[in-house]
Amino acid sequence: LQDGIAALDKSVAEATEQRKEENADYKDLMANNGAAKEVILFAKNRLQKFYNPKMHKAPPKAELSREDRIFVNNGGTPPPTEAPGGIAGTGISVGFVQLASVSSSKVAPPPPPETMEAYTKKSEESNGLMAMMDLL
Repeated sequence: LQDGIAALDKSVAEATEQRKEENADYKDLMANNGAAKEVILFAKNRLQKFYNPKMHKAPPKAELSREDRIFVNNGGTPPPTEAPGGIAGTGISVGFVQLASVSSSKVAPPPPPETMEAYTKKSEESNGLMAMMDLL
């Protein structure tokens, strides 16, 4: 009986430790998913600005404090605002920077090819992209 109780206590302790690890993994996964969803919503809003300006949601205006409003109303300049951190305020920064362009010769590039027709707006094409982003 004593051996059975000791074995049961040991299995309960191991199961508790496993649940704690799984819970930590789950919380990390949910945090990452939330950040990814926020980035997708930010990108979707940017695409709405280009494809469908009526659906674009502008960022909220910054509220000035009472003292700053008085200062601005008397002819002063508004205080500087901090740049948002990362993409959509998530703290995720993307570093795609072109450091240099390597060219084998200094010859001008050839002229662009002839185009087929004049530009026409195709709103149906953007709807497919928006629908795919909604699925995520």
